[in-house]
Amino acid sequence: MALNRSPVDVNSDDKPNLQTSCTSRDELSASLREYLLQRHGTAHLDPIPTAKDADPYNWPAWKKTINLLLVAFHAMMCTFSASAIIPAFLNISEDLGVSLQRTSYLTSLQIVILGVAPLFWKPLSNRFGRRPIFLISLICSLVSNIGCAKSKTFASMAGCRALQAFFISPPTALGGAIVTECFFKHERGRYMGVWTLMVTLGVTTSPLIFGFVTQYVKDYHWIYWILAITNAVQFILYIFFGPETLFTTFYKRYITFCRIDPRPLCLREFIQPLFLITRVSVAIPAVAYAMVFVFAAVLTTVEIPQLLQEKFNLSAQGIGLQFIPLIIGSVLGEQVGGKLSDLWMNRHARHSSLENHAPEYCLWLSYIGFSFTIAGLVVFLVQTQNSPAGKWNVTPLVGLAITAFGNQIIATILITYAVDCNQKEAASVGVCATIVRQIWAFIGPFWFPSMFTSVGLSNSAGIVAALIVGISVIPTLLLRWRGQTWRMAHSETESSM
Repeated sequence: MALNRSPVDVNSDDKPNLQTSCTSRDELSASLREYLLQRHGTAHLDPIPTAKDADPYNWPAWKKTINLLLVAFHAMMCTFSASAIIPAFLNISEDLGVSLQRTSYLTSLQIVILGVAPLFWKPLSNRFGRRPIFLISLICSLVSNIGCAKSKTFASMAGCRALQAFFISPPTALGGAIVTECFFKHERGRYMGVWTLMVTLGVTTSPLIFGFVTQYVKDYHWIYWILAITNAVQFILYIFFGPETLFTTFYKRYITFCRIDPRPLCLREFIQPLFLITRVSVAIPAVAYAMVFVFAAVLTTVEIPQLLQEKFNLSAQGIGLQFIPLIIGSVLGEQVGGKLSDLWMNRHARHSSLENHAPEYCLWLSYIGFSFTIAGLVVFLVQTQNSPAGKWNVTPLVGLAITAFGNQIIATILITYAVDCNQKEAASVGVCATIVRQIWAFIGPFWFPSMFTSVGLSNSAGIVAALIVGISVIPTLLLRWRGQTWRMAHSETESSM
């Protein structure tokens, strides 16, 4: 069964609660079937769209792609802004008269806010639409970045950084919903991967770019000015190329900021995503991904200045260059995690019955990601310790590329799986996964240095591998084996209530 929608009418916990009707492929009207064949070349679609050009599923491919790229880049700017000042930690600490450790809290602060803030934005986006929230997000982020550039004290800069993280955060949670609202199930892996890739690239490309800014501009305030200018450009592009993805009329998609859903807001909606952690199909992917992310994205980013700068006596520009392997690995990993997952699932669909076409089948590909992530982290940590001091060595960077490759596969596979299992709550799944990931990412930098000091880098590699196997690999194996049974049992429990 698939959903046949009418304008501004989507029946789910994450979208306006309006009139809907379920239509199977066998029940398609002759006019709808003819429309689908003419528009898409096939009537075998999941979900089945309406016979209206305004339906986001029926948008031209270029329109869907441009809109997704805007949202994905917006999501990238969340992590991009958080890690932008990493190469300038020393400059900021000297200018504001605080310790280097305290300066690093300017990044840690944003990490935790990026995790919690989406709880506020999701209900508002359901009532007023995705587009108004994104536009407000960019304007307020722009103003906050200007505040950071003008800050003269640590307290004022921390306050502006907190506000900037709060306002820039919506797309980290809503990206999955945007993909679900525009793309059919057989292509979601590829496009979900675009969103997850951009979130990952934000962590790594920012220090690379701003390493050069810090080195040659000699004024770290320009980091904030560049971020503000970027927000302004995003805002202009959204005005012209970022339509509303909730199924509405042209007037509401582009012109007005009127309320789409008349239902009053209630407190439960702001915390509803937290309850999804009780679903195995969300809890295991969210926790498994968070554990991998904290090592493959946070440890390899936040600790590079401490590990490699001290080891090899690198400049700010040199620090930025160490992030190139992470970018390369992430981009290559997405080619496997996105396109291969679609091919894998589509092939399975052709050779299995509808009842056996379970989302758990895609989890086989996550084992590739786990293997590469663990291998890369071991290479990075062991080779960093074994490299001679003062003489740059490429081998730790090979490990960074390998672990980034694996991390991107895992991100795409696990998030796509969670969304496919809970399509009606796609936005809530994104919020829940983001909260788990960002809170664990916030905690990580507080205990990484203690681990390195206590047991050394080589032995830390063993601890990291054990944690990933115990908290990510084994639960995912259980999910692959029992996931469909657990989901059916949960559905039966909910229907009986």
